[in-house]
Amino acid sequence: MKDIVILYSGGMDSSVALHRYADRIQLAVSFNYGSKHNTREIEFAARNCKTLGIEHRVIELDLNKMGFVSDLLQSGGKIPNGHYADANMIKTVVPFRNGIMLSIAAGIAESFQCNKLLISNHAGDHTIYPDCRPDFIQSMNDAIRYGTYNNIEILAPFTRMTKRQIALIGKEIGVPFENTYSCYNGQEIHCGTCGTCVERKEALEGFDPTKYQK
Repeated sequence: MKDIVILYSGGMDSSVALHRYADRIQLAVSFNYGSKHNTREIEFAARNCKTLGIEHRVIELDLNKMGFVSDLLQSGGKIPNGHYADANMIKTVVPFRNGIMLSIAAGIAESFQCNKLLISNHAGDHTIYPDCRPDFIQSMNDAIRYGTYNNIEILAPFTRMTKRQIALIGKEIGVPFENTYSCYNGQEIHCGTCGTCVERKEALEGFDPTKYQK
């Protein structure tokens, strides 16, 4: 039974979720929200969905025009280097991004008569991203369930997992990590120094097919 709409960026975490739940996914939704790396991510998202035979839709949502402030956005400053645990990484937070995307995806899911939303937040996000934490996911789950006729439920299977644990699941089920994209700078080749590149290196250590500039 295909009962899931997945929020799919084209990154490594959501790609593991895409492959793991492929037989239940009716629709994959990517948001072109105006980040520096959206174009590259969406290219990979489309590629993976085509391979798996999953319908893929891109939702245009330009947060730059709405006054959102984040260095992750095209209107923001330079992407900081370092690890997600570093204080300067808060500059990459896009305010309430997951809340906004989950709300839109909930309406899409109800329209498609799906009763599950799949999101790929993980424990490594908890330090600086409040809309990735367990309490937030539970609260959004309650709001969406009460606000939809078909009582849509959020599936967030990686909430308490590390990125390394997610990568190992992906390795086990044969996720092609070379067909995923993470770099916040949005360059052709991963920079290797931004927070998400550093975390990607750590997660995929020993089986990383990614080319990095540094």
